[in-house]
Amino acid sequence: MIESLLVANRGEIARRIIRTAKRLGIRAIAVYSEADADLPFVAEADEAVLIGPPNPAQSYRNTEAIIAAAKSTGAQAIHPGYGFLSENAEFARTVESSGLIWVGPGADAISAMGDKINARNLMAAAGVPVAAGTADPAADLAAAVTAAAEIGYPVMVKAAAGGGGMGMGVAVDEAALRTEYDKVRTFAERMFGDGSVLIERYFPRVRHVEVQILGLAGGRVVALGERECSVQRRNQKLVEESPSPAVSPELRSRLLAAAVRAGEAVGYRNAGTVECLLDSASGEFFFLEMNTRLQVEHPVTEYVYGVDLVEEQLRVAAGLAPTFDPDALVPRGHAIEMRINAEDPKRFFPGPGVIRTWVEPTGDGVRVDSGYTEGNTVTQFYDSLLAKLIISGATRDEVLERAKAAVAQFQIEGPKNNVPFFAELLENAEFRSGTYDTGIVSRMR
Repeated sequence: MIESLLVANRGEIARRIIRTAKRLGIRAIAVYSEADADLPFVAEADEAVLIGPPNPAQSYRNTEAIIAAAKSTGAQAIHPGYGFLSENAEFARTVESSGLIWVGPGADAISAMGDKINARNLMAAAGVPVAAGTADPAADLAAAVTAAAEIGYPVMVKAAAGGGGMGMGVAVDEAALRTEYDKVRTFAERMFGDGSVLIERYFPRVRHVEVQILGLAGGRVVALGERECSVQRRNQKLVEESPSPAVSPELRSRLLAAAVRAGEAVGYRNAGTVECLLDSASGEFFFLEMNTRLQVEHPVTEYVYGVDLVEEQLRVAAGLAPTFDPDALVPRGHAIEMRINAEDPKRFFPGPGVIRTWVEPTGDGVRVDSGYTEGNTVTQFYDSLLAKLIISGATRDEVLERAKAAVAQFQIEGPKNNVPFFAELLENAEFRSGTYDTGIVSRMR
């Protein structure tokens, strides 16, 4: 097993990785920015290195500083967490060329799946269902208009290099397409350095379901069930649960088989997620994108399948067999995760500030993965995620009741937070019935 691990991330995911590393006897090394010096993950690491000012470009996205920190501390491997450099193929190559172990998929797989158009074409060739859309970037507005006319409105306008719900717009007609095309292209050039845009079919009433895959050290790709991710605001997830209440055993079999084919098509190793759009009425699903990293919502899969995905990532990176039997993966029980963000519960606008009160819930089936505690300052420099509230139980009904009690116990004072939204959601008839889709939040507002 790896003996020393540098975690190239911050907040709750850094704490999460450090926790597993220390359980396995691995020396855990943190890197941090000046803004994060007082956060729990820094204190919990065996060693911590200051790598720069608050601006992520000068700290958590600073390849040179991270590699230097790994070298100076004698780290053997680097785990990127999610976000920042986790899906940066060049960073993965730099880590390996520096003589370090990269805890993630190979750079070629990251590159192949990072471009949405290339990924669509690869998946179609592998027999994975894809929605109608452009096989090449829409080179200009005229090409986008032609493609949309062939596909049929409404269409989704997407940044080819985007991800995480960013760089997307919906056009219901040609006039809207002209606006959205320019908006998405400009955003993509600024955020991703690549203004390539694709056009694909848009589904107004659809569910967002993803499959957790793991490419094992021996070469096999396995699927550890699906997660329902349809509670979203601005195309970004707020709640995830597993199993999905919309997925039957027969549909699950097809979804998981398609996800495994997707992984096999790029020789995938380590943890990844195949995201799909699902029309639950027809059982028709389409490949959306592949996230070549550990997902924020991985804990719900851990509960349902009884595995520690971070440990499995480390084992794959070290060339070791998994702790579980790949032929005996059976889901048991149910789990729901709620993303506790520093944002107001109505319009979801960010609200940083000093945390005056922080009281985490406890009880059967309650887990809190937090990045902050009382006295910490939530700054404007990073994602608004404060913590993840994960609830597990034998049935979905049991989990919903436990979740209501846990949300009522969670106390945060100082920064704005969305805990009240979850109290509202857990009483919502559509959500409780399990029949919701990606429009549920807009209908609640």
